[in-house]
Amino acid sequence: MDIFTALQTAVTGLKAQSYAIDNISGNIANSQTTGYKRIDTSFVDLIAEQTPRHEVAGTVLAQSQLTNTIQGNITATSVPTNMALNGSGFFTVQTRTGDTNGQPTFSGTTVYTRRGDFTRDASGFLVNGAGSYLTGDNLDPVTGQVKSSGPIVVDGATLPARQTTSITYGANLPRTPTTATSQAGGSSLYTATGATTTDTTQTVSGLTVASTAASDFVDHSIVGPSLTAYTESGAPISVSTRWAKVQDYTSPTQPAVWNLYYAANSSVVGSSSAWTNTGTAFAFNAAGQLTSPAVSATTGVATATIPSLTVDGTNVGTIALNLGKGALTQYASASGSVTTNTLKQDGYAAGTLNSLSVSTDGKIMGTYSNGSTLAVANVGIARFTNPDGLKAESGGNYSQTNDSGAALVGLNGATVVGGNVEQSNTDIAGEFSKMIVTQQAYSANTRVMSTAQSMMSDLLNVIR
Repeated sequence: MDIFTALQTAVTGLKAQSYAIDNISGNIANSQTTGYKRIDTSFVDLIAEQTPRHEVAGTVLAQSQLTNTIQGNITATSVPTNMALNGSGFFTVQTRTGDTNGQPTFSGTTVYTRRGDFTRDASGFLVNGAGSYLTGDNLDPVTGQVKSSGPIVVDGATLPARQTTSITYGANLPRTPTTATSQAGGSSLYTATGATTTDTTQTVSGLTVASTAASDFVDHSIVGPSLTAYTESGAPISVSTRWAKVQDYTSPTQPAVWNLYYAANSSVVGSSSAWTNTGTAFAFNAAGQLTSPAVSATTGVATATIPSLTVDGTNVGTIALNLGKGALTQYASASGSVTTNTLKQDGYAAGTLNSLSVSTDGKIMGTYSNGSTLAVANVGIARFTNPDGLKAESGGNYSQTNDSGAALVGLNGATVVGGNVEQSNTDIAGEFSKMIVTQQAYSANTRVMSTAQSMMSDLLNVIR
């Protein structure tokens, strides 16, 4: 290696340090850019000669080193559709290419970003501050099924009404109910009209207690759950129920049996309204556990049916009463009344979209004026075996390469934090430290050049 080669080597050193200072300046410039990942510089030595015991340090090559695996701080914002990834992964986005009939058109090529400052534009699309559009699955909020895949768009369409078809219920019925007759020293049991003492179920499906006999029924029963059900058109129906114990436990062949009744009229007091038997014998063993209807081994739920639920002359339809395993019990209770643990139904009136939020599993949830909160989209999330092998592009986007590997779908342990964004992972103090080191290295390379020039001058003077 001669003096001329030393000059060339110093030049590569200057280029390498210039490249490093370029990356440092870019990192500092983007220290406040949402989701920005700093670019470090790695140096590779190139040996000039390979003769054994005569290796000579050659030139240097500067390369970019991405830091996609290093997460920035997550900070809260006031925008509910902003989101940050806590863990590995990237949001899947597409870029806009133009407009057709007033609607944006997209490139169709998926790129990846950590920039999650997404907001709804005028067309309902979710777009971040760099102009990239979030992609994923658009869902039907009523069925939860995927309507389309691609750029996520949240429209303001009215949520149609949903008829009540099932009620999920959990409660404890008192082993000894406290009724008006039991308080007066009478029996707590209610003998349903048409039932005989030999009838082990004590249930007549659809049996109606006339309003003229309602007072006796109320005196022999206890208050059950009350809820609002909805018709097909979304009209609310107030449903009041009462539990009547019709049989005490004496043996495994004669379990304790309860009947559930609902009021035929919602606008009159219970003792003046007719009451309809739901038509199911709820049987309990000596330990107070539900034995009938039985819990399905497949679903883990016991189901009873309320046929043709009709209140105030309005037929809501057939309702499934879902009782989870251990949800309905008959344990001793000092109050002698029903203790309700779970009560919800699946119907609702029509509603308009009020607000959006993002769940930890990457679902965009819509809250409607009718009180329903339903999933309207699934956010597209991708991860890579080697995320630092991605190719950095403008706008905080990255594209897939052979080094990064194929995109893998899903969070895989990461979570989505709604109403937050990820800050740049640039450390200003660290960048200034690297800047000082780079400046010294650059100056040292210029010193090599001046020294080599001086040696060349000395050599020329010898010749003269």
